[in-house]
Amino acid sequence: MFSKIDKNSVRMARHYRQRRNLVGTSERPRLNVYRSTNHIYAQVIDDLTGSTLVAASTLDAQVKSGLDGKSKTDAAKLVGKVVGQRAIEKGVKKVVFDRGGYLYTGRVAALAAGAREAGLDF
Repeated sequence: MFSKIDKNSVRMARHYRQRRNLVGTSERPRLNVYRSTNHIYAQVIDDLTGSTLVAASTLDAQVKSGLDGKSKTDAAKLVGKVVGQRAIEKGVKKVVFDRGGYLYTGRVAALAAGAREAGLDF
């Protein structure tokens, strides 16, 4: 009998392996991504103080108003732009990208592209 692979546990193992080497500082905070089935969330985190500087998701009012008729990939790009704009308003220009154990493709890559378009450097 074959057992089914738990994809989330494999993702979490990738995430922990990646996080051993990723630290968000006050000069270069961490841009973290969480992807659920229907939504995508991004936040810029300073790990030294343990605080979230800015955040955006597809549930935000600013983002939700621009989602009519768009795909989840387009929504992720819009979230990336919004989180990038908010970070630049807070004075953050450089970040470390934490993809959360997800593969760098699809919605995760679109979010990163949107953040780069907004002016974030990573």
